[in-house]
Amino acid sequence: MARRGGGAPPRLFGRDQAEREIAQVEKLGGRYLVLGQGLYPRLLAALDDAPPLLTAKGNLKLLDTPMVGMVGARNASAVACRFARGLAHDLGQQGLTVVSGLARGIDSAAHDGALGTGTVGVVAGGLDVFYPPENEPRQRAMFEAGLVLAEMPPGTEPRARHFPYRNRIISGISWGTVVVEAAPRSGSLITARLAAEAGREVMAVPGSPLDPRAQGCNQLIRDGATLVQNAADVIEALSPLQSRVAAPAARFDPAA
Repeated sequence: MARRGGGAPPRLFGRDQAEREIAQVEKLGGRYLVLGQGLYPRLLAALDDAPPLLTAKGNLKLLDTPMVGMVGARNASAVACRFARGLAHDLGQQGLTVVSGLARGIDSAAHDGALGTGTVGVVAGGLDVFYPPENEPRQRAMFEAGLVLAEMPPGTEPRARHFPYRNRIISGISWGTVVVEAAPRSGSLITARLAAEAGREVMAVPGSPLDPRAQGCNQLIRDGATLVQNAADVIEALSPLQSRVAAPAARFDPAA
């Protein structure tokens, strides 16, 4: 069927290749999260297209905390990065775990702001690939003080097609997603759309109508997204969802 559609037919892993990948994940100090088992995130499991397998490295206890996604422009303004850093810090102080994509700009600012309380990074490539390269120190810090998740196998360099898959994990694992700064065609708007389709809260930070980097956020607000100016706005918007998500019971972790 794939060949008929013009694509290459899928190749299944052989046993030897699968065992090599398992050994590689173990060597990295990572873990597998399997859909429907153990520590796999409950909210993510509710998606129709939930990834069957994730690799993870870091503090797995963060998976049982309430999470909020924070995304935005890679070429973000200095003021937007400062706002994202402060908002992430304040949300962490209120017990929320900030999730983002370890990209330049808003993602990096959000992780930096929340690193002291715990932050989750979802990468588009393999767990051991640092993209962009300048984020290697940040990603290594998150291995120790946060958590990094990947859908792609170790060694996979991120490609353009991988980023929408990563975005669905960011929105799917979170109660809601905040877009801090985004142009009209920003990939962050894909994350917002996926959040809305999953029944999660969509929030956006307003910006100047004269700044093209803010036009995507302003349009989200016009379309019904919650306007966010501080952490209290986020917490208020998430309150109805929090009441519907039961506190997690203790979960069996076969590797514990």
